[in-house]
Amino acid sequence: MRATVQAGQESPAQAAPRIGRAEVALAVAAFAVLCIVALRTAPQLVEPDDYAYRASIVGITDGHLVTLSTAQMHALAAQLVPTPGHGNALVGGPLPHLLPIQQWSHLANGRWISEKDPGYPFLAAPFQLLGIIRLAPLFYGALACFGLFAGAWRWLGRYGGATAVGLFCSSGAALLFAWRDYMPTFTDASLIAAGSGALLWAVLADSSTRRRTAVGFLGIAAIEAAVFTRYTNIVVLACAVLAVLILRWRRPGQLPDRAVTWWIGSAVLFCAGVALFDTLVYGGPLASGYQPGEIRFGMGAVWPNLRLMPSHLIEAMPMLVLGFAALIGVGARWIRSRRSDAPPATLPEPGGTAGRDAAIGLALGASWLCAWGLYAAYEWTAAPGLSTLQSVRFYLPAIGPIALLGAWTLTRLPLRRGLAVAAFVAVVATFGLGIWSFSNTSSFHMGVNPIPAKVHPQGSHRTGGRGA
Repeated sequence: MRATVQAGQESPAQAAPRIGRAEVALAVAAFAVLCIVALRTAPQLVEPDDYAYRASIVGITDGHLVTLSTAQMHALAAQLVPTPGHGNALVGGPLPHLLPIQQWSHLANGRWISEKDPGYPFLAAPFQLLGIIRLAPLFYGALACFGLFAGAWRWLGRYGGATAVGLFCSSGAALLFAWRDYMPTFTDASLIAAGSGALLWAVLADSSTRRRTAVGFLGIAAIEAAVFTRYTNIVVLACAVLAVLILRWRRPGQLPDRAVTWWIGSAVLFCAGVALFDTLVYGGPLASGYQPGEIRFGMGAVWPNLRLMPSHLIEAMPMLVLGFAALIGVGARWIRSRRSDAPPATLPEPGGTAGRDAAIGLALGASWLCAWGLYAAYEWTAAPGLSTLQSVRFYLPAIGPIALLGAWTLTRLPLRRGLAVAAFVAVVATFGLGIWSFSNTSSFHMGVNPIPAKVHPQGSHRTGGRGA
């Protein structure tokens, strides 16, 4: 007899246990280490992207939204002169010839606009206004930890939440971009992690319809905020919406109709709002601050990226090995359960069924691999000579789904006892690798103008690196 337990339907023996104090303490400790590593190193404006975002954030605090006049640009540039702790310097030394505002474009109507997507400046401006900009990425990182803990604990049971939080915080890439307060990279990755965890909890929780609807709605909203921060995160939002629709189709009783309506409706309204915003600001529903053809994706970049990126990714995100192991493991267990004549209760699936784990693994894996697959076709990262610091940021948004999958691998180890010890040792090991990676990448001397300077047709000047 094949296993027929539906996704999310659990026997009393499979119900999620109560949260233990030790689990909470481990998760808090992991986040505390992330904060200590990020805050103990003096901040730097590492790339031209940092300058671009800083100008947008400070501009918003001055009351200038999205675009500035030439006079306002001059006033902002004068305001952004070198200051203690955030001087106009890249890692490796001062570059006095650089302007305090980088990667802004001069529009045809005479106003100026940042090339960067507009979401992060709005998310970071309150922290800038309060003078605590260094806490901006860490605040959103805390939201990520909360969402990951709730979702992984509900899915994996004991120590699942703490393990997912530990893997998320221990990545060298997470440490690096949590340190860079004017870069949105850790923030949009954190929003995706928080949203993924919240949706996972909402799908699996044995709770009221209102609570599940509200938590899932907040999860969708977090992913939407990540998309507004970096438009390419639209693939993650699309995967989340598709997963909800497929679950609603295959398991009609699993999700309340009200929840599906609110979640999908929110995503549709958000996409319509972004299209309207882009039309009004950039001149078209699919336009951005970059000049046409400046950000290029193509199949010709796939093979060079497959050769160049793995070493950077393994250095910055070693837990990706655990994530890939999870994708293989959930598939193998699902196939084995389909061939088994044992009833569901006797299948070797602690804390859940093989079918449920496979469905969740597929959804998380799709979110991860779609994001990475998109940037595998990104032409700029296909250039040899880029550092881990420069290239790995495009792949960081998948760190939340990877952490959830990695937690599955560690919590499904065939250990009768000592599961907590094994997970703790694994997280400590990844923290060691992460801190080493952070020290290595944060001290990288980027040098001057790794990408030749160029002048836009509108007359704006930009120097250095480029980012989508």
